[in-house]
Amino acid sequence: MDALIYAAMSGAERTLHAQQVRANNLANAATHGFRADLELTRTQSIQGYGYSARHLAELQANAVSTRAGTLVPTGRDLDAAIAGEGFFAIAWGEGEAYTRNGAFVVDAEGTLTLGGRPVLGDGGPIVLPPHSRIAISQNGTVSVQPEGQTDLQPVDRLKLVKLPPNMLTKNEAGFVVSRDGLPQPVDDSVRVRGAHLEGSNVSAIEEMVASMGLSRDFEIHMRLFKAADDMAATGNRLLRD
Repeated sequence: MDALIYAAMSGAERTLHAQQVRANNLANAATHGFRADLELTRTQSIQGYGYSARHLAELQANAVSTRAGTLVPTGRDLDAAIAGEGFFAIAWGEGEAYTRNGAFVVDAEGTLTLGGRPVLGDGGPIVLPPHSRIAISQNGTVSVQPEGQTDLQPVDRLKLVKLPPNMLTKNEAGFVVSRDGLPQPVDDSVRVRGAHLEGSNVSAIEEMVASMGLSRDFEIHMRLFKAADDMAATGNRLLRD
């Protein structure tokens, strides 16, 4: 009975956490460049004499799905999408964060930003001079057509990086960061599609089916709690009699 309570308790906690992860994925099914979270758990044995039959489901840091989303043409010069593997880099605190969302905007000072945070280039935040047109090439070079001129002139190049799947995690704002917290080097093999945006890699059908399965799992854990309570009551009654 005691071992059953341990399994039911940790199983229910893991199921609730998994439901939260799936719900967040579903909420971001239409977010450009969003990478679905994958919840991870492992079996943990309870230490101590007499506890060898008791096990817990220990929650781990969520992993990040690397499945690609669909590239959608937008016709907007400031939009960009990663073709294949890789991430854009943005300033985050004293370091960097990474994203697949390329819906860039230019602020009042001419700084290229994403969600209010500077987009990083070869020399730090990318600052654009006054211009009438902008273009982003396959290697991430950002070029502008200065006002009164007809030719495009390169200004900077987007910092493009690759991270191994086992190094991916997310910060509190949902941006991808490296598990070791260190800035990643530029990867010249990353390619960019200008005037495109990448959709979320979340499959709404998969997430909904998984959520239904988790709901059934939670019901089973609650039944196990009830069974453990009934067995405890029966045992107490036998001892009393």
